[in-house]
Amino acid sequence: MSRFTAMMCTFLLTAIAAAQQEARTIIGPRNVDLYDGAQLIKGGEPEEGVRRTLRGLDFASGDRELDAALSNLCGGYLLLKDYDEAMRFCNLALKNNDKNWRAFNNRALVYIELGKFSAAQKDLSAGFAIAPHSHTLKKAERLLQDKLHPVSPRIIIDDRQPDADL
Repeated sequence: MSRFTAMMCTFLLTAIAAAQQEARTIIGPRNVDLYDGAQLIKGGEPEEGVRRTLRGLDFASGDRELDAALSNLCGGYLLLKDYDEAMRFCNLALKNNDKNWRAFNNRALVYIELGKFSAAQKDLSAGFAIAPHSHTLKKAERLLQDKLHPVSPRIIIDDRQPDADL
């Protein structure tokens, strides 16, 4: 091997090593605020989850992230009992994507809380048309049925004590 060939090999190996150091693979969510916001909402911390999701919404990339963010904000505000904001984000989610069954589910839950049961049923039907086997939609449907047809106990327990002086 000539001296020139050896120098070229060294140069190429050095360049390849430098390129490998610059090329990185990032594992994990692209939008950390959206991911963390969703986890916080799901984990029972809707106030912080909504705050993080709103921050992540500014950097949402693509329809998938936008759909998830809007639907999660609807759910987060629902948990905070801010039904106007919940409805606003549900409507935005459905305006952005009318095939977003999670947004239909969340808006149905808002309608249930507001006592608008026919609107809730309509949204659940739309959600089931998109995702017919969704366990989440089935849970929301059971909540609606509980509101429409509350279960009353059939057994009445009389725990009065008999009067001992008689």
